[in-house]
Amino acid sequence: MALQLDRMISDGIRRVLTRTGGILLVGLLAIQLLIQVSINTAVVAVVPPEAASELEGTVGLTLPVSGTVGTVLFLGAVALSTVYFVVLARALTRPVAELSTFPAELYTRRIGRATLSMLVGGIIVAVSVTIGLSLLILPGVFLAACFLFFIFIVSVEDRGFIDALKRSWTLSKGNRLKLSVVVILSGVIGAVTGVAGTVLDLAGTPIVADLVSNTISSVLFVFLYGIMAAAYLQIQYDDKDGFDGSETSQPIGGAATDP
Repeated sequence: MALQLDRMISDGIRRVLTRTGGILLVGLLAIQLLIQVSINTAVVAVVPPEAASELEGTVGLTLPVSGTVGTVLFLGAVALSTVYFVVLARALTRPVAELSTFPAELYTRRIGRATLSMLVGGIIVAVSVTIGLSLLILPGVFLAACFLFFIFIVSVEDRGFIDALKRSWTLSKGNRLKLSVVVILSGVIGAVTGVAGTVLDLAGTPIVADLVSNTISSVLFVFLYGIMAAAYLQIQYDDKDGFDGSETSQPIGGAATDP
């Protein structure tokens, strides 16, 4: 099915402007702050004592813990973020009428398997896209568009990471140019966040910079993932009546729903 960008964007925004979208936004903001704080804490801990006090005034939010604890917190936050994206994919692809609820099934159904597939496959995608971006950028954008649906296939369809990568490649065929718009938008969000943080850092307010940049990126990325979810559903539900955002709640691809 050929993607319709206007429908994809409007439906994605509609999905995020719900109770589910609000919960996901709060969750992403908390995870991103934890990652930022744990990184800052670990960095401050590795510098010489004589420079630590000066650095603390420039790195932003930190915790009164050792560098080892900061590193452990960072690794825990990365693992938590992987679980989060499984939940996000499942939550945003439900019928709009169900987005006022947040059932436990979203974070309990086969969560271990989905998280592991998400983590391993995510590393493969990240490495592939990074290499592609280093080759005059366009190959990276192309690969990112090809694997854009990976998180939804792993989370919603309960597929392993290899199968999910293959299926995302197949689903994206014929729509990669339009999906590249989403990829480029992701880069724009990153750039906007970076500029905001840099400006506030230069103003001598690193803590405010961390809070503002993380808030901006959380809000924009939740909306971006809402648009991605809408694109995934639009391609999946290629029926005679067309996609209207209120599709069946039955699992896509016949995935089992038992825990």
